[in-house]
Amino acid sequence: MSNKIYSMTGFGRAEVQDERQKIVVEIKSVNHRYLEPSIKAPKKFSLFESKIRGLLKDYAQRGKIDVYITYEDYSQTNVTLKYNEELARQYLEYAKKAEEAFGLRNDMTVSQLLRCPDVLTQEDNSPDEDALWAELEPVIRQAGEAFRKARNTEGENLRDDLYGKLENLEQNVAKVMEREPQIMEEYRKRLEDKTKELLVAADIDDSRIAAEVVLFSDKICKDEETVRLKSHIQNMRDTLAIGDNIGRKLDFLAQEMNREANTILSKANDLETSNIGVELKTEIEKIREQVQNVE
Repeated sequence: MSNKIYSMTGFGRAEVQDERQKIVVEIKSVNHRYLEPSIKAPKKFSLFESKIRGLLKDYAQRGKIDVYITYEDYSQTNVTLKYNEELARQYLEYAKKAEEAFGLRNDMTVSQLLRCPDVLTQEDNSPDEDALWAELEPVIRQAGEAFRKARNTEGENLRDDLYGKLENLEQNVAKVMEREPQIMEEYRKRLEDKTKELLVAADIDDSRIAAEVVLFSDKICKDEETVRLKSHIQNMRDTLAIGDNIGRKLDFLAQEMNREANTILSKANDLETSNIGVELKTEIEKIREQVQNVE
């Protein structure tokens, strides 16, 4: 499996020109959940739409992809006129019969004769289907390679950016974990002070206080969430390192991260932890936005 990573946005262009013709192919894409190609080409290439769609699968797995094909014909021999002399003779014969039958003047001229249906017809001397496809396919593949390279370059930038965001996220998770025992100690101290105030006694039942602290700890404990969140962070790192078609998995992991961050925030019972929880959610939202760009 390739360790390359691809963005869903990209652009590629290729051009082939000789004394007979000029073919230009441009491919560009934006984010989309599935592969959705759109092809705009001259009528003479319309019969290749299915083949072009098949080729695009070699260069993209997801994205809304627009393919633009332009064609200029420099040759003067692709279309020729064919003169149907036998048909012209029949037009003249019927014109003469009409003159004799109805006593009309036969005013048929050469220019009128040539304008009669099918006396002059155009013949297309363009290459046959196989030859035409042989000329078009290499240009599409050149544009596809440039398109794929551009998506890979952007994908590498996305990977570096996501690594940085995961590092920030992990630092905030560590802050939550460091804050936990401090919260427990602060609560115990408040509980002792409150008990002294209510009982006005120096002799305090330590076991009762310990039990209250345990109950409080169970309610606000974030160990499960932080462990799962750290696991998701590592899983996303590993997935980014593997590369290839990973966009959907990254999106799923980002959703799971957000779920854990919501729970951490809901359990926060002090301002510092709440602020860290907000930072977690903010960083995860940035990650979610970025993974939407990954193929």
